Amino acid sequence: MNLESPTVTVEKSPEAVFNFLSNIKNFKKLMPENISKFEVLSDDTFLFALKGMPEIVLKKKELIAPNKIVLGAAGGKIDFSLTGLITELGEEKSDVQLLFHGEFNAMMAMMIKGPISKFIETLASNIPGSI
Repeated sequence: MNLESPTVTVEKSPEAVFNFLSNIKNFKKLMPENISKFEVLSDDTFLFALKGMPEIVLKKKELIAPNKIVLGAAGGKIDFSLTGLITELGEEKSDVQLLFHGEFNAMMAMMIKGPISKFIETLASNIPGSI
């Protein structure tokens, strides 16, 4: 299953956006209002939970400055990744888009497609006001 957030424009350089997203503590600022738990486990790993959903642990998997950050599931039963793509529009302007990729059976995909789409849309829409 592949999902894409809307592209958001940020009045910051790609380097500033990359540095912000590279610091996993900053993901707390991007989380939706219905977050019930957020915990930094290490420099590259954090755990979060939304109300009514299981806890999810994300770990930095790949960093390509200043254009790409890949977070992946750290353990758990589900394997997926969340990729942030940063495109330079000018010296102090960037586009950011989040991509979700996961391998799920058809039933699971049907159940989680809506909530995950809304989740990555919220993360992306919170980026411009958080940096």
